[in-house]
Amino acid sequence: MSATSLTGQEEGAEIGSRRARGVIAVLSCAGILVALMQTLVLPLLAELPVLLRTTASDASWVITVTLLAGAVATPVISRLADMYGKRRMLLLCLALLVVGSVVCALSGSLVPMVAGRALQGFGIGVIPLGISIMRDELPPARLGSAMALMSSSMGIGGALGLPAAAAVAQYVHWHVLFWASAGLGVVVLVLVVALVPESPLRSGGRFDVVGALGLSAGLICLLLAVSKGGDWGWSSPVTLGLFGATPLVLLVWGRYELRARDALVDLRTSARPQVLMTNLASVVIGFAMYAQALVLPQLLQLPEATGYGLGRSMVAAGLCLLPGGMVIVVFSSLSARISAARGPRTSLVIGCLVILSGYAMALGMTRQVWQIGLISAVISAGIAFAYAAMPALIMSAVPASETAAANGLNSLMRSIGTSSASAVVGVVLSHMVVPLGPASVPSMTGFRTSFVIGGSAALVAALLALAIPARRRAPVGVLAGENAAG
Repeated sequence: MSATSLTGQEEGAEIGSRRARGVIAVLSCAGILVALMQTLVLPLLAELPVLLRTTASDASWVITVTLLAGAVATPVISRLADMYGKRRMLLLCLALLVVGSVVCALSGSLVPMVAGRALQGFGIGVIPLGISIMRDELPPARLGSAMALMSSSMGIGGALGLPAAAAVAQYVHWHVLFWASAGLGVVVLVLVVALVPESPLRSGGRFDVVGALGLSAGLICLLLAVSKGGDWGWSSPVTLGLFGATPLVLLVWGRYELRARDALVDLRTSARPQVLMTNLASVVIGFAMYAQALVLPQLLQLPEATGYGLGRSMVAAGLCLLPGGMVIVVFSSLSARISAARGPRTSLVIGCLVILSGYAMALGMTRQVWQIGLISAVISAGIAFAYAAMPALIMSAVPASETAAANGLNSLMRSIGTSSASAVVGVVLSHMVVPLGPASVPSMTGFRTSFVIGGSAALVAALLALAIPARRRAPVGVLAGENAAG
């Protein structure tokens, strides 16, 4: 081979490497942006009733509607992505996020704010779409670490977003949060147009409208009951009715999906042990991840007069938890290497056990700020391992033409877990209280109970991960290439 042809190959490889780095960077930034969008209202929660001239119960719809919109939209958009183009649907999600941010930035009352937050919820579909694009576009050698980073971007963005949003909310007008979200969304959207190619892979078929409506109805019943049950009363007719309707709606939906020619969700593929156990583990891992995100900031911010609170501001509390985001970056890459050598099931089990150890530490190490930071870092390391392993397990078990739908379903399972954690931990902390002046605050017993529940979820996730069929396997990138070819 001539020197000229070698030089041409080297130049081509370098161009391909730069292109791959650009795709990874842009898609990871998109994932981090979605996480920032979800956390930017947290510093405003206590003030929303005043800012929007409404009640505290109605103001909670600002959080609930984003959850509902994201849960309903993710499987629908993921299926459309497999049919009509993943990049096209990614751009749609980002565009809706930008529009929603602008609507929120211009709002001064509840209705437009809820409408804007619902549009922002469509951005949640960016994560599974990004992972699926990576499978289609990246060389096998880069795929494992890239997927791990994309999957963990929610944790990274959450860790970065909380202190930034708290600082903005504290020192400038709260509308700036949404203008900043819109501006960042426009930047990422332009970068996707410029640097991310459209995948040629298509599943074809017709869109399952009936299946989409049925799944949406079932999810709305479940998530409304979980997220609003505390406001309505867990024994109220509305809450019990929604919980009772959920299995009925989903059973009818599942029966229809098994008979549909172009089903929204391929239940037969989803029932494969590797896919099913991974999705079940995703629910409890999402629960374990969100439980500590609810508890640790409260411990940092409660007054020192309680005897266990550390008396830090929202900004300071966010900065104390910031190292957790950096830990996720490091350990997601390590998880990819372990997955390549030992298989992603091993990484998932390791992640669950690390999360469990973090909760065990929390039972006796919450008296100092550095201890809270260490607990957050340990749990974040476990989250990095687990979140990096799950898409690899899913994608090695489904056809390349169905990766967006499969990743969308996995993302939905995580969302159900986080929603359940919010409800369960909320009940625990609202019932296990001690008086502090004229008010009541969560007791240390309530916090410890929450740690035990979070640790139990991590243990259940580890058992589910061990139930995933073991297989000797090549690195995940090679498997992805084999599946794409087959």
